[in-house]
Amino acid sequence: MAEPAAELTVKHFRLALLWPLRLLTGAGVLGPQQRPWQVLRDLGEASPWREVEHDLEVEGSVFQERHYNEFVTFLPYVQQLLYGEGRAQHSDSADAGPAMRVFRRRDIARLRVAAREGDTPVTLDVVHVHLYFFFDIDVVILNVEVAGGDLPLSEVQELMYRIGRAYPSGWDEHGRALHSLAVAELLGRDGSVLARTDAHEREAFMAHVSRHRAPRIASHWAWLMQPLASAYSEQPGALRYRQIEYHRMPLTAYLALDDPLALTRQDFVRLGLVTGAGPRDAEREGAGNTLPYGNPHLDDFERRYCYDRFWSASGAAPWTRYLCSGHALVVVGDARSAYFTDRERGVLAQFRHQHFLLFLIAHFQKAALLMFSERLVEALKRLHVADPASVRRFKRAIRASFEGFLRFTHRYWFHDIAEQAQTRALFRMSTAHLGTDALYAEVKERTADMNGYLEADSLRRQANTVVRLTVVTIFGLIGTITTGFLGMNLLAEAESPLSERLLYFALVFAVSTGLTMYTMVKSKRLSDFLDAVSDERLSAWNKLAALAAVWRRGTD
Repeated sequence: MAEPAAELTVKHFRLALLWPLRLLTGAGVLGPQQRPWQVLRDLGEASPWREVEHDLEVEGSVFQERHYNEFVTFLPYVQQLLYGEGRAQHSDSADAGPAMRVFRRRDIARLRVAAREGDTPVTLDVVHVHLYFFFDIDVVILNVEVAGGDLPLSEVQELMYRIGRAYPSGWDEHGRALHSLAVAELLGRDGSVLARTDAHEREAFMAHVSRHRAPRIASHWAWLMQPLASAYSEQPGALRYRQIEYHRMPLTAYLALDDPLALTRQDFVRLGLVTGAGPRDAEREGAGNTLPYGNPHLDDFERRYCYDRFWSASGAAPWTRYLCSGHALVVVGDARSAYFTDRERGVLAQFRHQHFLLFLIAHFQKAALLMFSERLVEALKRLHVADPASVRRFKRAIRASFEGFLRFTHRYWFHDIAEQAQTRALFRMSTAHLGTDALYAEVKERTADMNGYLEADSLRRQANTVVRLTVVTIFGLIGTITTGFLGMNLLAEAESPLSERLLYFALVFAVSTGLTMYTMVKSKRLSDFLDAVSDERLSAWNKLAALAAVWRRGTD
């Protein structure tokens, strides 16, 4: 690769952010069969979000060829997840339609950003803002897609690094937020500022963590999610969310350059691993071309992170390279190639549809598994063994998690989503870097352990019940045979007045009940005594000692 003589320019830039969150619902808000997306839909004009049928209802509800190409890319069971059965098969039931529900807001037109203090702000077009809900899974994913053009490569690298931060990771000595955008403003269609970042307000973020032991969401992201509210926000809301992954949002990016071959290996590393543009030091020769990490760490970069099937001079879109690190999926290609920039049938259309969806599915699977893991931890935290009500709640929570995990496995868990070589390979790369297979095995084992514990505890309780009933039956049999021998009545009261017979009945009932309850109280020790009696190796004295132990304190 030749060293670039001047700053490279990205002719066309697209970036799609994904923000997986755990969805929480306020107590008593949802009805027995009500779903979270129904709550959002029923808010009507009070909410800016409107439900769409996935991404097929766009541009005036016109089903276009790129949507058809998206549909046929995926295997049938993935089509069921994404699109359901279609309008003709929809019903009014709560679980009708696709397992993935999409909401869209249209009041945001542009995003004005500046990576560092002193940089000239750049205005990006907001292509769409979506919320993804999933049937039976308490996960919601925010998706924001922006587009721009004629941007310096270093600026694109820095924007990719800083734009998807839910909150600042820290501040420098001047109070500037580290690794976050210096300027981030959401603009309406009339150009007005709808929301802006408050990442520089250090005291507000620190006070929130000190009080809630949870991070504070930056103001522009919190505004964008409304009417959904953060779990630790004072804002009222029927639907609440909580961070479930790292605060850096996963992203997909599309870069069209006049000459992709002019990119250096350092450029590809910074794009693929989303490390930013590197240090600004005009006096240091080659400062912009230094690797972000040590050479040993990056020796296998091309093998691990690059999909180079189309990195050649041949094909419809020559010199196209895909970079996949789990956190990011980036495609780089030639802006002069008509197929690479084609929005209907080319690489750009594939990037916005097939490639975005495979990335979405991979991160949804990871977020769902993390959600199930959190559920198990929360159930254990609320368990108090001495409190029967707490034990019952624990059992219900574990059984619900086990049932939910089974539904997730059969509805959403799959290793291949397409037979198309490129889509299959990129999905496998994404899941491999995310480690979803290992995470699935871990959550499955923990869920099975919890469910196994409940089954073992249930069997233990049943066994104890059988032992108590057996002891009561054996000792009750003595009295039954004694009083019922040959139909003998110790007291001939058949001709006595009714009141007298009722009195005898009440007395016998009370005594029998008392003896039965006492036998049940002592059933464990009596069971030990019966075991001793049946043991032929014990002497008569030892058997008498076992009988005496029934009334001895501290023998349990």
